Amino acid sequence: MITFILALILLVVGFFTYGVLVERIFGIEPERKTPALTKTDGVDYVPMSSWRIFLVQFLNIAGLGPIFGAIMGIFYGPAAFLWIVFGTIFAGGVHDYLSGMLSIRKGGASLPDIIGDEVGSGTGLKMFIRLLSLVLLILLTTTFLSGPATLLQGLAGLGTMDFHGHMIPIVWVLIIFGYYALATVLPVDKLIGRFYPIFGGILLFMGIGIMIVMLGWHASEMPEVFDGLHNRQTNGLPLFPMMFVSIACGAISGFHGTQSPIMARCITNERQGRWIFYGAMVAEGILALIWAAAAGTFFADPEKGLYGIDGLQAFAAQHPGENIAALVIDKVSRSWLGTLGGILAIIGVIAAPITSGDTALRSARLIVADFLKWDQRPIPKRLIIAVPLFLCVFGMVFVDFNVVWRYFAWTNQTLAVFTLWAGTCWLYKKNLSPTLPSGEKGKYRFGYLIALIPALFMTMVCSSYILIAPEGLNIAPDKRVIGYVIAGLVTLCCLVVFIVWARKQKTR
Repeated sequence: MITFILALILLVVGFFTYGVLVERIFGIEPERKTPALTKTDGVDYVPMSSWRIFLVQFLNIAGLGPIFGAIMGIFYGPAAFLWIVFGTIFAGGVHDYLSGMLSIRKGGASLPDIIGDEVGSGTGLKMFIRLLSLVLLILLTTTFLSGPATLLQGLAGLGTMDFHGHMIPIVWVLIIFGYYALATVLPVDKLIGRFYPIFGGILLFMGIGIMIVMLGWHASEMPEVFDGLHNRQTNGLPLFPMMFVSIACGAISGFHGTQSPIMARCITNERQGRWIFYGAMVAEGILALIWAAAAGTFFADPEKGLYGIDGLQAFAAQHPGENIAALVIDKVSRSWLGTLGGILAIIGVIAAPITSGDTALRSARLIVADFLKWDQRPIPKRLIIAVPLFLCVFGMVFVDFNVVWRYFAWTNQTLAVFTLWAGTCWLYKKNLSPTLPSGEKGKYRFGYLIALIPALFMTMVCSSYILIAPEGLNIAPDKRVIGYVIAGLVTLCCLVVFIVWARKQKTR
């Protein structure tokens, strides 16, 4: 309980302290007109109220990630709490704020254009980031399609087919897919802007309900960091980097960078940026904290001296090959919140990934449209882009969920690395700008460090993950130190390249 309460306080304090610092270093310009006002088109550039944008942004980024990822992350032990807190404050919040605000400054630009403009020469990197972003969004939509379909299948027990040994809830897949098609193509204020705030409220209610029950009746069973930060995972995988990839959306997520431009095209004043981008990330961190604690608490059995995480491991061992996170959500919600509360909780958990899946497809459509320079006001042009994306996602549904999730998690964090490096470059150049007011010159000379430090850390995480993870090179356990050394050298090389680039910028 002590760990959870302190973590919760740190997240809130982080928003009002470090979040303010990030905003000042970026340097907002409240008088500058935003793309929502200068490019209004009634489809994607649509001015909306700040509270509505916040709830939409929160729901967009809070799909399965902060719930499924947090549950999968707590398998590694109470160290997950530290990553959720410090990752959210110093990495995820910075990542989301910079991706959203840079999109505003660049006229509502999509993430590949932002990264291409700030890192490297532009054209080649833009194409690579476009492909990486599209792969990520297709993988994410697949997980956010099959996940809620599986939960609905468990509630209704209908519409199952056997495909290569995997049970696919095909009826629910088709129903959700039909909704995806509408939300991807219709103007942003018709479905997304109108109904998502409601679903966002349900998701918040669900998290608060779980937290109240946990603190009120199970406080003594909650995991604590002073129980030890050693790896509790029983599958032989190391805590670093695996936990830092598993808990993706609950600490930092490249997917968020693809979503922030959607809302950047609806914001009417740069003052709203911290509350919407950094604030939604903090709200998601709180949600991840709640579910990590709940999963690590629910299976405790004090009479048998069973630690909560050990009980979670035992439960997972009884259900090999199944979607453990979905089973945990179902058991916790039904047991702790009763029938009505459980139904609302499940609705929240189902609505979150569905509403992130459709905005992922919407973001994919915008990335392709920006590349082709196609006006998205005509519906046929939206469909020409969207239909091939629909077919790719539908085909991926028949791949094992756990495999798709692992590749999504790595691709997700890799994209976050590029976004952080783009933010680092922009902040460094900003301090050199001749148009910077004299009162601001030198004030935040080292402000770029807010993005550089998490960029270096996540570079190390992703590099070592490629070498160590089963879906990567799968270096043998007794040789993993070699993987860490190589990843460290890759990270060092990135730092050297940045230093050389920074010196060239000064001479210019």
